[in-house]
Amino acid sequence: MSSSSDQPLVQRVLAVSAASAARASLVIRQVMSSGQLGIVEKGKNDLQTAADRGAQRIIIGNLRLAFPGLTVIGEEDEDPNAEPLRPDELVQPDAGVLAKDCPAALRDVPVGDVTVWVDPLDGTSEFAANLLDHVTVLIGIAVGSRAVAGVICQPYYNYQTLSPDQMGRLIWSLEGLGVFGLSETEIANNPPGNIIATTRSHSNQIVNDAVTACEPTEVLRVGGSGHKVLLLIERRAHAYVFASPGCKKWDTCAPEAVLRALGGCLTDILGNELPYDASATHPNKQGVLATLRKEDHARFAAKIPENVRKALS
Repeated sequence: MSSSSDQPLVQRVLAVSAASAARASLVIRQVMSSGQLGIVEKGKNDLQTAADRGAQRIIIGNLRLAFPGLTVIGEEDEDPNAEPLRPDELVQPDAGVLAKDCPAALRDVPVGDVTVWVDPLDGTSEFAANLLDHVTVLIGIAVGSRAVAGVICQPYYNYQTLSPDQMGRLIWSLEGLGVFGLSETEIANNPPGNIIATTRSHSNQIVNDAVTACEPTEVLRVGGSGHKVLLLIERRAHAYVFASPGCKKWDTCAPEAVLRALGGCLTDILGNELPYDASATHPNKQGVLATLRKEDHARFAAKIPENVRKALS
């Protein structure tokens, strides 16, 4: 059997990302259990906790150690005085990722073409409010401007029924290979009606106008881009509609990669693809529109009213 160093770069980056997300999830649960959240308010409705900082340190630290020269962009500012990772914080690449055959199109990608977008704790406001099922760890991997691989880790998946050493789940995808970490029992049947997932804490008139234009039978106001996309994947919502520039590339890169690997679609609210290269602007200035089926995406995009389009253009 070949060593991990013989595997294609993108596959190795994904394997370290998956292992780092799982280790970061442990940090998140430890911070919550301690009761010392260390909350800092970065802006209106924009919190940071000790869990955000600790999880990012684990993820970026492991990626930079494993891949010198790799471009890694995290949500949180990096502490130039941060201590090196301890031995117990270092991870081994995820064996399940390395065991797969990397698609031919991604086998010879050089490190300079790869950008990794890290949201160490997506849904920080919900974490602070103890809405733990909204919380995810997101690591998206782009080649050029395209999201090709993603990790969505839920530290508190089934936390109400499982013990701390059993809770959580890790979902990962690679373009041309598929999505792993989801079982058939975790995916419900298509719900009736027209269920729209949107923001819990960043709403305004433009956001509401876009949601209303989609003619929802139910609106799910929930936190976290990762959580909203998982609602699509689990067939609990039909579209994720967010007509606001409040979302960033680290919020959408991993969810887009996972969704696209399942045949879904994630764009801005106007239907334009989002770029994820290292020079891309961080905010998704034209919002987000996502669906599990491409044909549904076109239908919802056509419903976005002119006043919303003008406001975001």
